[in-house]
Amino acid sequence: MKFKLPAFLENVETPVEGETLMRKFVADPESVGGVETLDLFSLADVGAKKNVILVGIDEVGRGPIAGPVVACAAVLKAPDIMPELNDSKKLTRKKREAMFDAVKDACACYAIASASEKEIDEINILEADFLAMRRALQALGMPGINESAPEIPVEVKGSFAEIAGTARPKVFIAVDGNLKIRNVPAELQMPIVKGDGRIASISAASILAKVFRDRFMDKLAEKYPGYAFEKNAGYPSPEHLDGIRKQGFTPVHRRSFHVKGLD
Repeated sequence: MKFKLPAFLENVETPVEGETLMRKFVADPESVGGVETLDLFSLADVGAKKNVILVGIDEVGRGPIAGPVVACAAVLKAPDIMPELNDSKKLTRKKREAMFDAVKDACACYAIASASEKEIDEINILEADFLAMRRALQALGMPGINESAPEIPVEVKGSFAEIAGTARPKVFIAVDGNLKIRNVPAELQMPIVKGDGRIASISAASILAKVFRDRFMDKLAEKYPGYAFEKNAGYPSPEHLDGIRKQGFTPVHRRSFHVKGLD
């Protein structure tokens, strides 16, 4: 089921504003005119919802024909801790790289996880997206998730339990896009259309995931020269397609993807 942008976020002008509104919504939906009824871990009193952790989650790498899909789950220390946060696609690689360590420092916790090209071919790209997202949430201690470890080691800082000071943290997920993550309780998440430009924690997740994947593709470029992975990040650029014509596919290419330029 595809979801529309919640009405209370329609006029958001900055990710900081959106992050602030989302935190208010999680604590008390009526405070921002939210129409959804939340049952966060079946909490009996609204006041207890103030202890719920808002985590933003985003993925990168759906469109490439090579390499993994990468997802990041991030919790900011404060909504306005880094006002320059924005959609990673609106930033140059140089700018993202320059912000990378500062974004990590701005997070109370984060985890970057992935699903391999083999997994993408086996279960399809959308399910691989969800798998990478669940792995990131699991690394931070999200209850009820038990996924296998990815081929690429998860990068993680902190945990939900450390932030909450309890072994059973209460979490609400702001998901970039119009879909909820499969096999994660639906009532604990909200899809945010173009969320990477509307919610600061999603913006942070977007930047961390993008830089992480770009750097991994740089390593693949060294291992498999001639495909310009360091320039195209696995997308089907002319130089990439020319490399396939000359050298064939590599083990990191997604064989389930139909590459139009090779017809």
